[in-house]
Amino acid sequence: MNLIRISLLVLTLVLAMGGAPGQARDATSPLLAEEQVPIAILVDIGSGQILFERNADRRFVPASITKVMTTYTAFELIKSGKLNRKAVFTVRPETFRQWRRKGSTMFLSQDSRPTVEQLLHGITTVSANDGSVVLAEGAAGSVEAWTTLMNENAQAIGMTNSYFANPNGWMDEGRTFVTARDLTRLAASMITRHPELYRHFVGRTEYRFNGITQNNHDPLIGVLRGADGIKTGFTYEAGFGFLGSAKRQGKRLVMVVGGADSPRIRRDAALEFMEWGFDGFENRYLFAADQEVGKARVQNGSSFSVPLVGDGPVRISVPKGSRGEVTARIEYDGPLRAPIASNEAVAELVVSGEGIPEARVQLYAAKAVEVAGPVDRVLNAVMSWFG
Repeated sequence: MNLIRISLLVLTLVLAMGGAPGQARDATSPLLAEEQVPIAILVDIGSGQILFERNADRRFVPASITKVMTTYTAFELIKSGKLNRKAVFTVRPETFRQWRRKGSTMFLSQDSRPTVEQLLHGITTVSANDGSVVLAEGAAGSVEAWTTLMNENAQAIGMTNSYFANPNGWMDEGRTFVTARDLTRLAASMITRHPELYRHFVGRTEYRFNGITQNNHDPLIGVLRGADGIKTGFTYEAGFGFLGSAKRQGKRLVMVVGGADSPRIRRDAALEFMEWGFDGFENRYLFAADQEVGKARVQNGSSFSVPLVGDGPVRISVPKGSRGEVTARIEYDGPLRAPIASNEAVAELVVSGEGIPEARVQLYAAKAVEVAGPVDRVLNAVMSWFG
């Protein structure tokens, strides 16, 4: 079957906002001085809107932010049943000698036998270089096999301009690189695919292991309301970077700042950036939870079409004070082919309007559609004949 991109207009509406225009900073103006923070992006992951970006596709060295992909790879293995959080890995003598007190560490001893649970806490909270390597070797057999998994996962979630050559972000002559846009894809995938694991492992203020308590160096946790992670990074080669996330009033924002000259600049920029995202935009709800957004055509199914809904209320971010018209349309590659599972992601709602960042909201099948039986095929053929 040859699929075509189908676009169906759903609605056109006028946004009537409370408050006068100009209350918030102009959403299109630069937020951060480029000489201080050359790389930046802010994304509303619920609506898919890019609220701000600067050099978002410029490659840079992620340093310890690399560990987010190691964490995500572990989450994927846990979800698939290939990695048990209670599994115990032995620290190899060679690994101990190479990574003992090298950069950030969880102080694994040569004879220690940490669990996957402990290693992940060490990686996410105290940025353990040693823990990252022990996890990689224990779960995949070698660092090389682990980085293969990292890169496969990166490609699967659309990180097309990134590459990982090691599990912890240690300097490797630039072989490991990412873009800010790709990092927001990684954060969004981690949060939406593994919400329970994300809440359990990410965002803790400290971690105690081997009798040593260490603090998380996340600049926003405990400072910015709603902040819950994710990871800082620093090398002399990369400068100071941060991949962060926060949630307020049903809206989750993910941000990246990269290439800052100092931890103070990184902290101040991250705080200002995220506050701007929450204060400068407000929620507008287009559809309630479980409200049908539209229908998608189905070929060879027990139904000629399938109703589409959002994952909860369908919401977009609009600059405060915005007034004007927005249009929303459904896009999907179709007609869809049966069978279709209930809650299967099958389409997108694309919302656009003057001065509003384009939104792309995932839509799901509200019910299952089985393969058509003989009678259904006849009815589908008749309906198709009449368009």
